[in-house]
Amino acid sequence: MKILNHRQICQKIKRLAYEIYEQNFEETEIILIGVNNRGMEIAQLLMKELLEMSKLEITISRLHVYPPNPLSREIHLELPIDSLEGQTVIVIDDVTNTGRTIFYAMKPIMEVMPKKVEVAVLIDRKHKAFPIKVDYVGLSLATTLSENIDVEIFEVEEYAAYLK
Repeated sequence: MKILNHRQICQKIKRLAYEIYEQNFEETEIILIGVNNRGMEIAQLLMKELLEMSKLEITISRLHVYPPNPLSREIHLELPIDSLEGQTVIVIDDVTNTGRTIFYAMKPIMEVMPKKVEVAVLIDRKHKAFPIKVDYVGLSLATTLSENIDVEIFEVEEYAAYLK
């Protein structure tokens, strides 16, 4: 079942970008960290919108974490970790469920002292089992634990999000 179509995803991304800018309008620079491929895709869309509406200097990087078992593989940020020192960092993913992936994505970030760390997601499912606060949410959705959400952004003609 389609829960977001192309137009709706574009609207949600634009609104998320406005919210991020409103909460960070005094900043001159922010760092967007996309979690895995889908988080990076959302981060790229947010960066495009933020650059159109602001004069923010934006650095973007991918963070690799293995969602099924985060500690079984290295959690790796492509950006040098010390570049986060004193910076505003926004960790971005397509969907949050229990919060486990975002929770473990914070591990390398905690090695330095950023100015602040926020979380943005396109879709937030309400099944938190980890102490994660999502600051920017495109769509909040109550689902069952057995349902999955699949977000299709790149390599498709039309963006879409499906509940399966």
